[in-house]
Amino acid sequence: MSTEPQITSGLSHKEKAVSFLQLVAQGQVREAYQQYISPSFSHHNPYFLGDADSLMLAMEENAVINPHKKLDIKLAIQEGDMVTVYSHVKQNPDDLGGAVVHIFRFYDNLIVEMWDVGQPIPEDSPNQNGMF
Repeated sequence: MSTEPQITSGLSHKEKAVSFLQLVAQGQVREAYQQYISPSFSHHNPYFLGDADSLMLAMEENAVINPHKKLDIKLAIQEGDMVTVYSHVKQNPDDLGGAVVHIFRFYDNLIVEMWDVGQPIPEDSPNQNGMF
């Protein structure tokens, strides 16, 4: 990861969080990190070490395995230095996908902390409202 991020001025934290996720979904993981991730970044994904590089490498590996990933953002909310993004993520066109919530904390206009939780979309759900 670059130690000198490119600060994208003029964008709200919400726009930066959305852009970060879109770039990652498009396989442009390093560009996303260079533009939006702080050198002091940490995350809370339980499947990887909590540092920036471990998650970045996992995202790059996922992009290689799933080059046709689709991210459909359903809702993004900003409150102060926190942004929450609710999305439908499909790893490939045939995948039902999952509902994913990313929570970002910003400091000095960069993402310094991230949480993510997800739930697979069931084939048969009794809920007529769906997940989105």
